[in-house]
Amino acid sequence: MSSLSANGSADEVDETEDGAAPATDDESATDDAKHVGYYTFDDLSVVMGTYNEEEAIATVLEDIDEVTDGKAEVVCVDGSSDRTAEIAREHGATVIEQEPQGYGVAVREAILTPDRPVVVTTDCDDTYPMEALPEFLAEINDGADVVSGDRLYHGAEAMPAFNRLGNHAFAALASLLMGERVHDTTTGMRAYRRDVVEEIGWTENTGLSAELLIRPLMRGYDVRERPIHYAERLGETKLDPIGGGAAIAKSIVTVCLEEQLRRL
Repeated sequence: MSSLSANGSADEVDETEDGAAPATDDESATDDAKHVGYYTFDDLSVVMGTYNEEEAIATVLEDIDEVTDGKAEVVCVDGSSDRTAEIAREHGATVIEQEPQGYGVAVREAILTPDRPVVVTTDCDDTYPMEALPEFLAEINDGADVVSGDRLYHGAEAMPAFNRLGNHAFAALASLLMGERVHDTTTGMRAYRRDVVEEIGWTENTGLSAELLIRPLMRGYDVRERPIHYAERLGETKLDPIGGGAAIAKSIVTVCLEEQLRRL
């Protein structure tokens, strides 16, 4: 059975300083044998596709470094013509240069490049709260396979109204087709167990974010949504809201139908 914790509100988990869930009374924190999948920031890769984000990339990388005490690996797949790649390298990130081929192609490369067991995707425009990384890692240590940041829970007032309406529509469409309620299908901030994303065949580009929520959920993985605050982006948006929105809606329908047929 899948386990979708709506908005994460029922599953608040305390964290230790390195983001790992603390031991309970029946669990010895010093007995490593009992902590199968007990991860710290040394086991975490934060990955993103970057495209002309020189205004924001330094802030994002500095936030990751501060929150994880410099322990998390950072991978940027970059197709920029500005100083984004240079700034990322100056901040210790691994940069993979790639011709721009769309969101999914970049994120796919970013996810598959590192070999740490937990991967967090994010965007490079400073819209996502890196201070939530300990909570996401704690959820993984609590047994989640996928932890998805729900931007819409708090209203996402920093998001353009048209985009916000579209994201609500995407979530409603996916919920209808899956028969299970989801709240934000296209969020860019998620944590995954590496073995989960490696087991799922990816097909989408613009709609990859929705695909990486729908396929695990419909295959019975433990998928949880957590509310996150969404900030106003730094720099100009690269997304075409009409063309991109149509592509995402098509991806949602395609992936849901494929997964329904897979069950037959």
